[in-house]
Amino acid sequence: MEGGPDAPLAPERSPARLSVLKEGDTFLVADAYGDVVGEEDGLFSNDTRVLSTLRLEFAGSRPSLLSSGVGQDNVFFIAHLTNRPLPPLGSEPVPEGLIHIERKRFLWKDRVFERIGLVNYGDRTIEAPLALRFAADFRDMFEVRGQQRAHRGKFDGSRIGERGVEIRYRGLDGLSRRMAIDFSATPERIEAGRADFIVRLAARGAWELYLEIGGEPAQPGRARYRHAAAQARRHMRGRRRPGARVQAGARLFQSWLDKSRADLALLTTDLPGGPYPYAGIPWFSTPFGRDAIVTALQMLWLDPGLARGVLTYLASNQAKETSAFRDAEPGKIMHETRKGEMAAVNELPFGKYYGGVDTTPLFVMLAGAYAERTADLAFIEQLRPALEAAAGWIVRSAASHPLGLLAYARFESSGLFNQGWKDSHDSIFHADGSTPPGPIALVEVQGYAYRAYSVMAQLAHWRGDAAAAAGWRERADALRATVEHRFWLEDRQFYALALDGEGRPCEVRASNAGHLLYAGLPHKKRGLAVARQLASRAFNSGWGIRTLAPEAARFSPMSYHNGSVWPHDVALCAAGIARYGEREAAVLLLNGIFEAAVHFGMRLPELFCGFAREAGEAPIAYPVACLPQAWAAGSAFMLLQACLGLRIDAHRHTVQIEQPSLPPGVDRLRIGGLRIGEQRLDLLFQRIGDRVVAAVEGQDGPQPVNVVLRL
Repeated sequence: MEGGPDAPLAPERSPARLSVLKEGDTFLVADAYGDVVGEEDGLFSNDTRVLSTLRLEFAGSRPSLLSSGVGQDNVFFIAHLTNRPLPPLGSEPVPEGLIHIERKRFLWKDRVFERIGLVNYGDRTIEAPLALRFAADFRDMFEVRGQQRAHRGKFDGSRIGERGVEIRYRGLDGLSRRMAIDFSATPERIEAGRADFIVRLAARGAWELYLEIGGEPAQPGRARYRHAAAQARRHMRGRRRPGARVQAGARLFQSWLDKSRADLALLTTDLPGGPYPYAGIPWFSTPFGRDAIVTALQMLWLDPGLARGVLTYLASNQAKETSAFRDAEPGKIMHETRKGEMAAVNELPFGKYYGGVDTTPLFVMLAGAYAERTADLAFIEQLRPALEAAAGWIVRSAASHPLGLLAYARFESSGLFNQGWKDSHDSIFHADGSTPPGPIALVEVQGYAYRAYSVMAQLAHWRGDAAAAAGWRERADALRATVEHRFWLEDRQFYALALDGEGRPCEVRASNAGHLLYAGLPHKKRGLAVARQLASRAFNSGWGIRTLAPEAARFSPMSYHNGSVWPHDVALCAAGIARYGEREAAVLLLNGIFEAAVHFGMRLPELFCGFAREAGEAPIAYPVACLPQAWAAGSAFMLLQACLGLRIDAHRHTVQIEQPSLPPGVDRLRIGGLRIGEQRLDLLFQRIGDRVVAAVEGQDGPQPVNVVLRL
């Protein structure tokens, strides 16, 4: 995805202190008080900030914060506040801490529902002014991130009613956008950006106010609030239900798994083709190709339905024509899509953008993995035109490279400079720190292309097309030989980060090589050499694998891509390390990431700083990381699968478990409701002495699954 913003947040507004709610294409980011102050926060709908300010004042000042947070199920935000000393209103002043203020809110059907409740714990009646300040700037997401615009649309007047305000904006794309805020009680005074109430609270008395914010006016009240809250909770519960369940005999570890599953449910949107995980909040709450594919791969063993939804959506949005502005060519799979004003009027190419060199082979990889996991060849046959178009693009693109590699160079300056997963402008470089000339052939992308060719060969074999299968295998073998010859650095016993446009290797040790292991391209000896280096202290900070080894010219633990720790990257590397037999190294990586998650409140951020772990110290946050992030949440489950050594082959109706391991402190783990075809399977992993054994607890269905255990 596109590189993160450069400007850090103030400490009080760091991602860990912001609350996030999401429903469909609408999300709300607010601070610990529940306030929106118009920085990187707000209520966003379809890549437009429709609410830029929402501040609660009590007697002219911000209340004191007692506690706040989003519930474990990600439905409700609740803030507990209390009054500061109140000035006298015809009597003696009210001391601090007598009035409890509760803000409880949720999103449903693109609307904010909020209840503000006050309770007076004093022994006399209190009158106090309560005010809500609000504003709508209708800024495009890219404006909020810092993009400057020469022209904007125009505000189209405001409607001020007895109990609500409506603000209108007409964009340059011709669309009218509205923000309506309405209250259950009549304010003493209401204007375009403020509503004032005089609250009379009897001793031990209570008062409540309901408000709603959305694109249409409403009549808020207790009944509407409670009805919508029940629907929102039921819907979120349904989104968490699909797939097998993991139950660990360790409370903290289970809490991490539950939070990760809840974050995936929060970020997953029901699109016409099925569930689709949006990348992350706030900057990437939209369909991304690469991120969704990786998230689907992470969850595939537990919930293949997510992969089906991702494949369906990406196939339906595959490029059909060439566009230099959008970096599109027939067969390419989408990098990202946006619905905001700037994308609609082509100020930026991201309305539907294809500038990712890895997304297309990853799409084919996911289809192959889904076919193996489910044996759903009828669905794969429906995808066949899209798969053949994607594979065709890979072949044509590789044919244009002197070495037959899959490389990238953006067509126009408005596109992404780097087009792999490390897509910030400075992430690809030579050993001396210089920027290489393009086109750039990334090492991990060759692994993805190798797997894509292998998938096409397997699909052709299942169709009975021996000639096509042989042709695809020949391409895979040729690419493998080229990578082993041109990327391998004998003196470093590692693979180069990339080859530049002149065929020179970028002799940099980077985590990208771990993705090559995940794809299974390296021969055994070289794969083991890379796996052991990735697991060593040079890469492993103690919290996870850094994106670069510290000797790299551009290494910085505080950078976006050049020395930070990305949980999804760690998971892919760990899966690759386990593939080459280093199971215990994968367990150590899982444990490090889990312990980092504990420090981050059980919610892994998009990335965090790559400083070496020190005794008694916590991992260091990256200031503008997305939180939550789908592939960060999904990393827990890919790491766990790597440690369990579990692989599902639905064609053979087999579950293979090889040298299973459990992280420290987890002595018992149960996988319940694992579906292979029509069969439901329950597995138990248990530590006995110094080894972990697996057993089938139960099976239900017409065709028993063969479970093969190799200790």
